[in-house]
Amino acid sequence: MKKIVVFSILTLAVFTGCTYSAPESPMTQLQVREMQSREFDTKDTKLVTKSVMNVLQDEGFIIKNAVLDLGLISAERYIDIENSNDVFRSRFFSGQYARWNKQYIIEASANISEYGNQTRVRLNFQRKTIDNFGSPVDVRTVLDPALYQSFFEKVSKGIFIQQEKI
Repeated sequence: MKKIVVFSILTLAVFTGCTYSAPESPMTQLQVREMQSREFDTKDTKLVTKSVMNVLQDEGFIIKNAVLDLGLISAERYIDIENSNDVFRSRFFSGQYARWNKQYIIEASANISEYGNQTRVRLNFQRKTIDNFGSPVDVRTVLDPALYQSFFEKVSKGIFIQQEKI
């Protein structure tokens, strides 16, 4: 019986390990930079910095560092992804040394600088998958144009609200 279980697990591992997925078409560095950057029609970098910080906090990020003279902001957001089925399977097969994905840490960094009569913001997001031992499993730069577009729209609205003192 034990041999059948081991054989079944090995067979399942072999077949799931042989799946093929087409690689995503890579973006050029220029395309990534364009997606992550936006200019705002104000020379007031302090106003834009404050708006970026407000939007990050509204989105559930904790500001970890802000150097206003350099226009640098870094923030983190924790998202619990622990799945009870994964925990059960991992513990069943690996016992006390079982590992499973426990959370995502979304890191955000922003560089805000004066750009002529405008203020330029370059923002990037990185997603880390952390296991139950606190070790990183996967680290990826978030390359979702819709995410950046949405974020910059919120910053733009925040700038408007602050300028109009609403």
